[in-house]
Amino acid sequence: MVSAARDVSRSVRVSLLAAAAILLAPPPARAQSPDQIQAAVSAAHDRYKTLTEGKNADYIPALAKVDPNLYGIALVTVDGKVYTAGDITSEVSIQSISKVFTLAKVIEEQGPDAIASTIGVDATGMRFNSIVAVEMAHNLLGGPELNSLVNPGAITTTSMVKGATREEIWKSILDFYGVFAGRTLSVDQEVFKSESETNQRNQAIGMLMYAYGYIKADPQRATDIYTEQCAVSVNARDLAVMAATLANGGKNPVTRKQVMKVENVPRVLAVMATAGLYDDSGKWLYRTGLPGKSGVGGGIIAVSPGKFGIAVISPPLDPAGNSVRAQRAIADISNALGGNPLASKPR
Repeated sequence: MVSAARDVSRSVRVSLLAAAAILLAPPPARAQSPDQIQAAVSAAHDRYKTLTEGKNADYIPALAKVDPNLYGIALVTVDGKVYTAGDITSEVSIQSISKVFTLAKVIEEQGPDAIASTIGVDATGMRFNSIVAVEMAHNLLGGPELNSLVNPGAITTTSMVKGATREEIWKSILDFYGVFAGRTLSVDQEVFKSESETNQRNQAIGMLMYAYGYIKADPQRATDIYTEQCAVSVNARDLAVMAATLANGGKNPVTRKQVMKVENVPRVLAVMATAGLYDDSGKWLYRTGLPGKSGVGGGIIAVSPGKFGIAVISPPLDPAGNSVRAQRAIADISNALGGNPLASKPR
């Protein structure tokens, strides 16, 4: 009986200690209220609306004509709520942000190993349209050491999309983008024409990737489709919904449609994290921890997995080709809402 009493006493002490630990532990972090989220979005917009740093991309003539004062922010949570500030209806060309979703398309069609073995998933540390990076990958490193978010890898990724004809391939890409955005998207024909008339470097890159065996056939068609995908028109809300779909395990949080397999999303986010902001990708990840992708049209998307997707459109760019306002606004909003997926606190 003495032993039994001791066991009971020990059990009671353990239960009391457990209860005390629960009572004394700090409460779990609560999700921000809608008012707090909107306040963070509005504050970032107000803080940077008078910022005049950067300039529009001008190597594509049509981009130089875009209003540099255009500035809109949209944030979409994984439960489908939308928060906005500024101009969210004016459209710009998606440009390199399109690379993310063509990458997702190929992974969905052929699996993640197709990208890793054909193109690679390593950051180059060089300019987005570097030919030196291709030469190094092929002649010095001897294998696929590029990624789908720089132009050589992006043109190759586009060449991998399945389809019997150009029209079939293009429709497949545009429809896929539209399911991510939750609406039918279209092409800015002026931008497409302007880029097509000035994309000689990309044509050369396409031919080089074909010469080295990365592109299997018809590099001119691949470059042309790639150029068209960059000319798709989007607004800040479109981009935020697309980013939120990645944050929500591939399920569009607004339409509730599963766009891509849950298990494929981390592969896309990993490449975004390491190569999404051109040769400043490391600086961006260091500051925010967020997988992101920029485009020279002035947009940036960022993903806080399991929390939200965010997009900002503001055409003036820094020397690396990333929107000045967008970088700062996204960083502020993410910091205010605890969006950094690399942040942790001791128990």
